[in-house]
Amino acid sequence: MDNPAPARDEKFSGEMGEYAQQLLVTYPLREPVLRSAITSLGLPLASRGLDVGCGIGLQTMLLAAAIGPAGHVSGIDVLPEFAAYARRAAESSGLHDRTSFQAADMNDLPFEDGAFDWAWSVDCVGYHPSDPLPPLRELQRVVKRGGTVAILGWSQQMLLPGYPLLEARLNATSSGYAPFRRGMKGERHFLRALHWFSALGFSDPRAATLAGTAHAPLNEEMRVALLAMLRMRWNNDSGEITQSDWDEFLALCNPTSPRFVLDLPDYYATFVYSMFFARVAG
Repeated sequence: MDNPAPARDEKFSGEMGEYAQQLLVTYPLREPVLRSAITSLGLPLASRGLDVGCGIGLQTMLLAAAIGPAGHVSGIDVLPEFAAYARRAAESSGLHDRTSFQAADMNDLPFEDGAFDWAWSVDCVGYHPSDPLPPLRELQRVVKRGGTVAILGWSQQMLLPGYPLLEARLNATSSGYAPFRRGMKGERHFLRALHWFSALGFSDPRAATLAGTAHAPLNEEMRVALLAMLRMRWNNDSGEITQSDWDEFLALCNPTSPRFVLDLPDYYATFVYSMFFARVAG
């Protein structure tokens, strides 16, 4: 598989810009897991695919590399600036002829019925606390009969080795158990996705667990990725846990602190992506 390299010197602005920057710097942590997911799906060479919620195009380029130079992947994101960045990244990676990007709504895809051989979505379709069935139904519509639809989502992590109680309390906060929200029906939680596929009449719905790890010694790229993930995963939770727990978390995530967790000589972390996939019946 090719090794597409995103443009890391891009500057973003605003709230969505901050999120885009987080996607960029945490990519080295997530990339091996995404590659494993793509390999396990066995996407056909020279096929046409769709990446819904493509963000800044990082996984889109992995998909394009996997299906070879005769294939093509269309990426869509609700934010035009993300689609614009993705186009520039594909150009710099030499994958512009295998990819295309546009701004679009996952609930109203601008494609004809059966336009693609497969579709996939990471941390988007089903990962938003809104009703997961409309966007999944759209993926079903635009994929040919017998084609694969796959959705992936970050589902758990252990990033603070030696502090399991603190991490458990952080995971019980609003950002910690996202994308679930208080009052949301249980059947809308991402880990119930097998039911969604069955309810929509997909064939042979399946699930897979993909684990990623990081351990000492950490290079600078991985240190930056992990620090960004720590801050992104548990952001602004000070009002939902005790002040002492919040102070401890901040100390563990401060690079100038003598307790900075990434300085542990035996640092080890693991995280899990859950993937649900099925075939369009017919």
